[in-house]
Formats: sequence, C-alpha cells, structure tokens
Amino acid sequence: MADIVSIATASAPFAHKQEDILQYMQKAYQLDADEKRKLAFLYHHSGIETRHSAIPDYGVAKTNWQFLPQNNQDAFPSIDLRMDLYKKNAAPISIEAIQKCIDSHIRPEQITHLITISCTGMSAPGLDLEIMEAMQLSPMIFRTSINFMGCYAAIHGLKLAKFICDSEPNAQVVLVATELCTLHFQKEYTLENASSSLLFADGSAAVLINNKSHHPKALHIEGFHSQVAFQGKKDMAWEISSKGFLMTLSSYIPQIIKEDIELLIKSALKKKGLTHNDIPFWCIHPGGKKIVDVIEQKLSLTKEQTKYARKILAENGNMSSPTILFVLKEIMDAPIKTNEHIFGIAFGPGLTMETFLCKKK
Repeated sequence: MADIVSIATASAPFAHKQEDILQYMQKAYQLDADEKRKLAFLYHHSGIETRHSAIPDYGVAKTNWQFLPQNNQDAFPSIDLRMDLYKKNAAPISIEAIQKCIDSHIRPEQITHLITISCTGMSAPGLDLEIMEAMQLSPMIFRTSINFMGCYAAIHGLKLAKFICDSEPNAQVVLVATELCTLHFQKEYTLENASSSLLFADGSAAVLINNKSHHPKALHIEGFHSQVAFQGKKDMAWEISSKGFLMTLSSYIPQIIKEDIELLIKSALKKKGLTHNDIPFWCIHPGGKKIVDVIEQKLSLTKEQTKYARKILAENGNMSSPTILFVLKEIMDAPIKTNEHIFGIAFGPGLTMETFLCKKK
C-alpha cells in the first residue's frame, strides 16, 4: 500500500539562460561561422529556456569563473577536480530537497530508510552518509544507493521504496535523486558532447513514501514495468574516464523510442487491466524535445497532456534522474480527481525504458 506522500525539488544555485550557454559553447568549442550557426539552430529548437548549474561559469559574465578554463587551449578539469566539486555541492542541494519534502510530514529522526540516487559523482563515505550526518538521522537507518542508472534511476528508486513499504508497515522512506551533470562538460567538439552540453543541467528531488498517508495530494503506487531495447545500447551510454564522465547520446534515440513505445505501454497497462484511454495524466521524462514530440505523436497525446514535461524541460533542462520527479511534482500539484491514473516513463542507458503507474487516493 505504498504511497507517495510528498515531493520537493531543489535547483542548483546558478541559473543560466540557454542563449548565454550557447555563447559560451560557441567560444569554448572554437567554432567557425558555419558551425556556430548549426549549434545555434539546435539550441534555439531545444525547448529549453533556462538551466541550473552548481558552477557560475556558463553565464555571460566572465568575472566569476571558478571551474572551466576560458581558453580552449588550457587544460580542462581532471576527474579529481570534478569529483571534489561534486562532493562540495551534492549534499547541500540534497538536504535542501529532503528538508522541504518532509516538512510538516515527519521529523528527520523519523526517517527509517534513505535511498540516494546519482550518476554524476561517487565517493565513499558517500552522499548517503553525508546526508545522515548533516541531518542527524538515526545511525541505525537503512540506507542504500542507486548509482549510474541515468535518467530512469528515480523510477527504480520508487520501485525499491515500494518493496520496503510492502514488507515494513511502519517504514518512512526518503528517496533523493541528485545530479550535477554540468560538471562533466568536455572540450572536444563531437556530436555527443554537443548534445550533452545542449541538454543537461543540475538539480535534486526528494520523495517521501510510506503506508500511512492521509495527505490530500498523496498518490498510491500501483506498479512498475520495464523493458530494455538492446538495439539502442550503444546510443545512450555513460562512462567514466580520466577527463570526467563521458556521455554518448545518439540522435537515433527518439526513433528507438518511437518503435517500442506502444508495445511497452500496452504491456505495462495490461498488468492492471487498463488501456491507454484510462490514463489522463502522463509523466514523461523530457530527455529532449524530440523525445517528448515522438511520444506525443505516437500515443496521440494532447499538448495539455505533455505540458508538464515540456514545462520542466523549458525551465530546467534535462537533470537526469531527478527530472521525472520534477514532472511528477507538477502533476501532483495539478487538480487530479480521486482514482485518476498517472503513467510515468523514463529512459536511460541500455536503452532502458522504465515505467510506473500510480493514482490519486
């Protein structure tokens, strides 16, 4: 009987306009006039207006640079420096999201289970222990971490939270997904690096899940379904190198999703005896504008049904794992009627397609 009680989000401290980031990228990549026009076209059709970062470097003002060199000829930060900056920034933004999430619901010491999610930084002791110490959580708390699953990881985290609640009636599970994608900018101008610099941003989202909610906005978790399209395993990948984390993001991904999305959703809904027409709310991970466009077209969704995903994409970009929770929060805050269903879907390396189904209590 696991319920999503509350979702809260936290943005990284520096908000950058997409147009300002474009100017930085054109200079950083040392593009000629023709390539500048091509990159500008992609940025202007990205559906993104603003992205947040843990560092100020991507803004127009070049007086407060802290991390990236202003000259492409200079050495870019090593993996050591990137992880150091991750360690300084990931815990504060995570704690902000958690505190907002549990406020008026439970006290920090009442948290029984902590799930941390990230694919943009790792260390030991890690983010989970840093949160525990800073928030003075119980030293006996159950904790686990989900790493390197990418954009669909938050759904996997919700799945784990439901398993916990199903086995422990008094569980108070907090899940926090935190990503600092902008720390991993790469100076080589490749299609994959250009796509990453176009889309990704930083952010955090926290969720409180338990079995005892009477909150008017609570959502009951009904189930999950996942599928891997192995033909796309080389089209979306995330690897560690001495230069940072390297993202492979092929332009073929929307086509793979287009080919598999109908069967995936039909199979997921069949488990609960539902059809596409039984779903008024669609919680789509906005991995990019083309992905949202393809899903809208293939499923014959309305602009009203995809507006939540498009809003988050416009205001935040793709933050990897927290993004789907940002979208779900928008839907939770919308006027949903009792027993109306929400279908969620996100994509990640593999190519993995992960879904969830919930409904308003």
